[in-house]
Amino acid sequence: MEYRSGSMDRIFMLRFDDGEDFLEKLREVVIKENIRSGWLHVLGGIKEAGVVTGPREPTMPPDPVWKELSDSHEMLGGGSIFWDGEEPKIHLHAALGLHGDTLTGCVRKNTKTFLVLEVIIFEISGINASRPWFAKGGFNRLTFS
Repeated sequence: MEYRSGSMDRIFMLRFDDGEDFLEKLREVVIKENIRSGWLHVLGGIKEAGVVTGPREPTMPPDPVWKELSDSHEMLGGGSIFWDGEEPKIHLHAALGLHGDTLTGCVRKNTKTFLVLEVIIFEISGINASRPWFAKGGFNRLTFS
C-alpha cells in the first residue's frame, strides 16, 4: 500500500442530458478544466454502457468479462480521475439497476445517458499522482511520484 495526503480544490457540478455520451463528455470537461487528480460521484440514469463485471478468473493480467447494457438503468457510482501522460484516465465503478435487478461493474465505454445524469467532481491538489499502464497487471494503475 502507498498513500499521500492532499487537499480538496475546485468542485464541479455537471449535468448530462438524455442521449449524451456520458464518458466522452466527462472526458472533455476533464481536459478543458485540466483536472489532473479528482474523485467523482454519479447519480441518474443510463441507457447504454459497456461494463466490465469482473475477471473471468482471478489472474493477472485479468481476462475481463463484458456486459453490454441496452436498456434504461438507474446508476449510482463513484470513480477517480488521474492521467497517463497527456490522456485522462477515468476509473468509474457503478451499481446499475433495472426493475430490482442490479449489475455492478466498471463502466468503460459506449455510455448513453437516460433522462439525466448528475455528476460532482472533487478536484484534489497537493498529490502528485498518475495512472500509467501497469504491464504486469494489464491495466492503468494509480501511481504516486
